[in-house]
Amino acid sequence: MNNKDFITELAERTGYSAEDTQRMADIVIESMADYFLEGETVLIPTFGTFEVKKKMERIMVNPSTGQRMLVPPKLVLNFKPNVNWKERIKNGTTE
Repeated sequence: MNNKDFITELAERTGYSAEDTQRMADIVIESMADYFLEGETVLIPTFGTFEVKKKMERIMVNPSTGQRMLVPPKLVLNFKPNVNWKERIKNGTTE
């Protein structure tokens, strides 16, 4: 599903216009991004948890040359789905 399809479906379900729905979705995403930049966790109770994690530096070996390289630490965005969603996806059910 692409953005246009998603916004159209969401607009139909909420009764708002597609433009208003797109604007609301953009505001939610921008707000979440602001929290991520601050290193904060965003919890959506019925969906899951988004959190910024720090990956430590590590040594990587190039398999073709055998050369060892140091990979610097970095921040990554991690998503952990709600337990109910994990079970529903695992079982292939939508209810």
